Amino acid sequence: MGSANRLRRVPTWAWLVVTVAASFLIRAWLARSMKAPFIMVDELIYSELARSLVDDGSFAVRGVATSGYSLLYPLLLAPAYAVFDELPRAYDAVKTINALTMSLAAVPAYLIGRRVVSAPLALLGALLAVLVPSLAYTGTVMTENLYYPVFLVALLALLRALDRPTWSRTAVLIALLGVAYAVRSQTVALVPAVLTAPLLLVVFERAGRRGLIAYWRPYAALAGGALALLAVQLARGQSLQDLLGAYSVVSDRSYDLDSVLRFWAWHLEELALFVAVVPVAATLILLGLVRALPRAVQAHLAVTVSTVAWVSLVVAAFASQFSDRIEERNLFVVVPLLFTAMLVWVERGAPRPRRIAIPAVAVAMTLPILVPYDRFIQTGAISDTLALLLPWTYNTHLLAGSYSATVAAGAFAVGAAILLVPARYAIVLPLLVLAFLVVSSRVAWSGPHGFVQASEGALFQGIRGVPRDWIDRTVPPGREVGVLWTGRADRFSVNLNEFFNRRVGHVFYTGQPTPGGINETPVSRQPIDGGLPVYYVLPNDATIDLPYMLLDGTVTPAGQRLALDQTALGGMALWRLHGSFRQTVAVNGLYPGDTWSGPSVTWVQRPCRGGSLAVRMSSDPSLHRRPVAVTATTDGTTRTVHVPPSGTAHLRLPLVPTGGRCVVRFSVSPTANPSRVNPGSTDDRELGVHFDAMRVDR
Repeated sequence: MGSANRLRRVPTWAWLVVTVAASFLIRAWLARSMKAPFIMVDELIYSELARSLVDDGSFAVRGVATSGYSLLYPLLLAPAYAVFDELPRAYDAVKTINALTMSLAAVPAYLIGRRVVSAPLALLGALLAVLVPSLAYTGTVMTENLYYPVFLVALLALLRALDRPTWSRTAVLIALLGVAYAVRSQTVALVPAVLTAPLLLVVFERAGRRGLIAYWRPYAALAGGALALLAVQLARGQSLQDLLGAYSVVSDRSYDLDSVLRFWAWHLEELALFVAVVPVAATLILLGLVRALPRAVQAHLAVTVSTVAWVSLVVAAFASQFSDRIEERNLFVVVPLLFTAMLVWVERGAPRPRRIAIPAVAVAMTLPILVPYDRFIQTGAISDTLALLLPWTYNTHLLAGSYSATVAAGAFAVGAAILLVPARYAIVLPLLVLAFLVVSSRVAWSGPHGFVQASEGALFQGIRGVPRDWIDRTVPPGREVGVLWTGRADRFSVNLNEFFNRRVGHVFYTGQPTPGGINETPVSRQPIDGGLPVYYVLPNDATIDLPYMLLDGTVTPAGQRLALDQTALGGMALWRLHGSFRQTVAVNGLYPGDTWSGPSVTWVQRPCRGGSLAVRMSSDPSLHRRPVAVTATTDGTTRTVHVPPSGTAHLRLPLVPTGGRCVVRFSVSPTANPSRVNPGSTDDRELGVHFDAMRVDR
């Protein structure tokens, strides 16, 4: 009894500090297991922006001035890059900053809750706010880390402005909307929410026209702000849509109404799954009783309905055109409003009048059942739709082999609990949500489809056999390393090497830029006298005269190889160039833009100084059921290797120059035609094996 009394005497602010500190320490500790970014190219962009702020005070990506991205998040990260020269250590510092910043969301979540519930329940709301699976983003270089607490502070300002719409509170609200916009342009979705919330509150209060007039200041301030922005943009010769910067493309699309409405429904359905149904049901019950509730609760419900509706609609419209996914990571910021509504319902005795509670619970538990799981459970969910990772993880234990049936069973159980749990035990329901969030968070972080696994996979694809900052360890400070993207190596071999190495600068490409690429330079191949060497030239026909290049295993330049990550997919080598960037090797017999061979391949190097040619090959078990024989011949030397259906095979041959040139010929048998082996395939090529990497050693 004495211990309980001592705990009750602990001030509320101390418990809130403990909540933030515990969240920070746990998240910072967990983040150590994140070895590399995997949400590309977003994480690369924000790290580049932070580095450019430190290096020269500019706002640039890959050395090119850039606008339209978050202004404040790179500024938050800049100290990590100022303090640590080694980028792996700076990356660790970034994750620590993220852990603290996102954990601070507990403070505005508590203050939002404290307006309508007692301190203990408001503390529970703060705890729920930092237990959501989305706290996994603390291990990424993403704006979610700063946007979550800033968004909640803006909502708190909106609630205070609804309480008393004075000029000072209105000014604070407008200023915080500006701060939130500087973190993320998605904040434009809050503007219609700010306009709608007073209307809803007037309806809830039955205040009529006189009640609406009380809010003329916020409306006048927003109208004045919009006119001022329009005037500034016109004076700059720009439109309002240019304020979206890099995201202005969203205003150039035409949106199909049916598609937007479908995505809107899917986002609301997934949101009910994300919060384990109870907060949605409680919010709907309170809305049914809204006119009998205190004004502060009415204001909270007005903000909740308007914010959830508008933010989900804007996110759904974006998803319908740009991602074809449920973009939960753009929507989760609203869930503390739902948590608070649930706690209000509990504190008010969990009222459940049948005419309201039964329809409300029926709607809430039906929503997650309607999610088209088979469509949206795919790789994109790992970064964008964390609630789907839980059913995906346990897909071998589904009822009747169905996601919907399994979710239905859980939803019906929760719905029954909402209706049947005695009012004096209603606190069990928020604790049930808490337990669900803990399980979901664990799966999102360390499950088989979680962030840690994705991070390890990205590093495995991009950098494997060398330290992450292997280029910076090899190249002297102040010297730039260019990267050539041929499309044959994994895109992470470009993104991660530049993320972890300050020396990496310009990114060039021969066919298409890297997925999501920004500020990359196309180059073309210009052979001399119709043969070798082949120069790589820029669009203005100038040669590339950088001292160092990072190249995959399909490109051998005139120069000296300094370091090699041969275990990375495609094999990445760091070269010191001799003169302008030119290729001294030609490979004939590979299909364009691919590593697949036909029945024969010819490798030629000129000039050639001897040495040996190392070749790594692989096959495809869906095409070749048996090993494929590859015979290589060069100047009287013949060697044969059998490439297994799975795994790799290696071959090494001596190079003997003849007339300053070395030639190796490969014959591949058997080949296979995918359109004949796999019904439904339209690929009519005769395919031998993958020539994954070809490297000259001296």
